[in-house]
Amino acid sequence: MTGSEGVEAVNVLEKILVLAKWQVKSGVGAVVDELVSSADCAGALDVTDDLQHLLDGNELTGLHCFRHLRDHVAASIDAINSGTYPVHSCSILSADFMRTSIHDAGNMDAAIMSRAMASLPMNGEVDEVHIDEEETSSFRDRLLPLVIGLLRTAKLPSVLRIYRDTLTADMKNAIKTAVADLLPLLLAQPLESDLAPGERVVDADGGGSSLASKLRIMPPENFVQLLTAILRIVKAHLVRAAEVKKSIEWIMCNIGGHYAADSVAAAIAIGAVAADASQETDGQAGSVLTYSPQRNAARMPSLQGIPNDASGPSNMSKNFRADVLRENTEAVFAACDAAHGRWAKLLGVRALLHPKLRLQEFLNIYNITQDFIIATEKIGGRLGYSTRGTLQSQAKAFVDYQHETRMTYIKAVLDQETWVEVDVPDEFQAILTSLFCSNSNGNVDDGQGEVATSYTEVASSNEDTRLPNSQQHIARTDYIEASADNTGQVKSLAVAGKTDYNISDVTTSPAQSNSTSNEERRRASLQTLSFRGVDYHMVNCGLMLLKLLSEYIDMNNKLPMMSSEVVHRVFEILKFFNTRTCQLVLGAGAMQVSGLRSITSKHLALASQVVSFTHAIIPDVELDFRSKPSGLLSM
Repeated sequence: MTGSEGVEAVNVLEKILVLAKWQVKSGVGAVVDELVSSADCAGALDVTDDLQHLLDGNELTGLHCFRHLRDHVAASIDAINSGTYPVHSCSILSADFMRTSIHDAGNMDAAIMSRAMASLPMNGEVDEVHIDEEETSSFRDRLLPLVIGLLRTAKLPSVLRIYRDTLTADMKNAIKTAVADLLPLLLAQPLESDLAPGERVVDADGGGSSLASKLRIMPPENFVQLLTAILRIVKAHLVRAAEVKKSIEWIMCNIGGHYAADSVAAAIAIGAVAADASQETDGQAGSVLTYSPQRNAARMPSLQGIPNDASGPSNMSKNFRADVLRENTEAVFAACDAAHGRWAKLLGVRALLHPKLRLQEFLNIYNITQDFIIATEKIGGRLGYSTRGTLQSQAKAFVDYQHETRMTYIKAVLDQETWVEVDVPDEFQAILTSLFCSNSNGNVDDGQGEVATSYTEVASSNEDTRLPNSQQHIARTDYIEASADNTGQVKSLAVAGKTDYNISDVTTSPAQSNSTSNEERRRASLQTLSFRGVDYHMVNCGLMLLKLLSEYIDMNNKLPMMSSEVVHRVFEILKFFNTRTCQLVLGAGAMQVSGLRSITSKHLALASQVVSFTHAIIPDVELDFRSKPSGLLSM
């Protein structure tokens, strides 16, 4: 016997002695039982793999004492793969993977809810959720042996599909639980909104106890707090899911240099062959082929002669790897889609309420939803179409409702306009200055100056047509009351004890003193609205139109996503104002709706002033709309 043969004989003897010891002492099943019970599934597979390779050789041929060992090893492998191993009632590797990926974070929601309840009312700010490097390293170390075991048994793609469904259900359940826990607390809070009780929308079922009814009666500020808490929970779940995704990608693609790199490569190769073999079985869909290194090894040599074939080992490994990575990515996509679906459902429950909110109240909901979209799309890497669509729809409904309300309001103002000049409160000059301050000091337009001059001449020649001051005040008060009844939004311009000034009361005489002239000029400057150096004499409807335009511009600035819609509404209200003014003054419609006895040149001059002012500010309004970006959420 040569030296090499002697060494080989010694090695075989050592293997026989070890196997004999296991066989005599407790059998293969006891060894695997011990490893599985200690959650070392990868170790159990290593033992069965080594035994199977040894049995596939010729070393133990003819030894009668090991005649049942092959059956024991095959049974152990089959039990681990199929999840029927007596130590666990479910798939061992799958259960360990689920516990590590999802259930170990079970206290996360409770901690977030505790902080949310303790911090009520919340200010709408969401803390950043992140996992530090130490946690990432520890998590990968726990996930690595499980992934290797699932790769070797070719079960990782199917387990990732189970993980996807579990993650989706867990996301939905977490949101549902958050709503159920926070809703009673938020409804018990005192209302901060200044809406009267009669102005709140009551649910169709009389404010019943259903979840949808409670969400509808919730004040908008409390609804934002609920969305803030949900956003925190969603981000925590998605960050955890993203960490699982990155860890699996690291194991599959970037583990080079790690001590387990060879084990991962071998597991992928073995799993690819097992997965390919399972597709050629008798057509039982979803069945997993019992892993047998002997059968897999038998396939490998037959394929080595055709390395460029699509069914070659390298291509099988690539396809298997791609399948794993695809299922891994889909799990995070599904979790994001579930979160978007729940968020869109919460918004949809209050779809009839949101258009009627004030701009700032709607903006708070809009902003927290935008934060949700940005956060989930950043983590998930895919657009959230359901939430985007719901937000777009509700933003358009908000613009439409606000526009309809303002159109009704300006129509009521025009129909009750008596075309009598009014004092211009400082509020309206401040609005004009704040909106168009960059253009308010420009050159005076000659045509506009002529309009202002001609109005003064016409007004002084129509003293006999003016209303007494007391009648003007009563007319304006009646208008305010009537407008308030129609729209509920009119703000009174009249000040108690203040008599409206009428420019036609001023008569020019050469005998007047300088002090009287200075006083007249001072009062005249208080009456007019100054823009680009031109003073415009205003009536009530002109001031209200300026106020409405400022609201449209504010809406456009805060909802750039709806810029194109707001622009069309501004065009519509300006067109209506011009047409209706023409009907009321030139068409003498004011004699029927406002009770005027006649349409005088003074009325015509005031109408001309208002229209001229509107014409003068249109370029600045257009410039303001063009300077704001639109489509903030489009990506």
